[in-house]
Amino acid sequence: MKSSNPILIRGGRSRDDGPSAPGMPVGAGIGGAGDDPGSAPGGLLLAKDASTDHVAMTLDDVVARTAATLGMVALAAVLSWVLLSVDSANIGRSYGIGVGAALAAFVLALVQTFKRKPSPVLILSYAALEGVFLGVVSSATSTYIAPGVVVQAVLGTFAVSAGVLIAYRMRWIRVTQRFQGFVLAAATGFVLLMVADLLFSAFGGGNGLGFDSGGLGVVFGIAGILLGACFLALDFKQVEDAIAQGTPREESWRAAFGLTLTLVWIYLEALRVLSLLRGDE
Repeated sequence: MKSSNPILIRGGRSRDDGPSAPGMPVGAGIGGAGDDPGSAPGGLLLAKDASTDHVAMTLDDVVARTAATLGMVALAAVLSWVLLSVDSANIGRSYGIGVGAALAAFVLALVQTFKRKPSPVLILSYAALEGVFLGVVSSATSTYIAPGVVVQAVLGTFAVSAGVLIAYRMRWIRVTQRFQGFVLAAATGFVLLMVADLLFSAFGGGNGLGFDSGGLGVVFGIAGILLGACFLALDFKQVEDAIAQGTPREESWRAAFGLTLTLVWIYLEALRVLSLLRGDE
């Protein structure tokens, strides 16, 4: 299965309208996937692929693995919030553990990138470490910037995901080669701006390019949310095609991994936007 996520590009070829575009995350396949011979109603292949004698991935597999991965993120985030609550007494230790968890999660993500097959152990370990990082960031944001903003960011993330899912299911969003190219170009520009902002901040530029404060920060954060939403649409299409092609069931872990990356990205951007808006009140 091929994904739009740069971490998920080692799978099989997708039966979409063009080549897959690198991006943030993978979602769950939805809707009538195609007219392939031997497919079940709705375009999904039966669980058993007679030609290759392997168990094919289904929508239920993707949903189950995604629930497990996101559940691990949520559990680790709650535990880290409780055990590493950011306050004046332990702020240094909490930040240190959070940054360390983020770096370790990044390393595991890279390892998974270069593996030909998805590894449930690596993916769940990544989810746990990512959860630790999110718990520390969320605790710090809620304590020092905007109490209650975390709940709003979580609800906003689910709202964006549900909106994209409905739009994709209703075919209001059509994933074409042109759409993929546009999203890829937007993602490249977005990442380059983030890197430039980080470099300006690190080498004496004060607030960098201003993407972390004020109106420009809000606009940049909204752009990040929209970019994540676009990649959700890409990955819905790619997972849908993978199911229609009878991709092996183990690839559902790769889909879950990508969807987790997407939702984490959207959550962090939503947290940034809401924090800036609440901070200006």
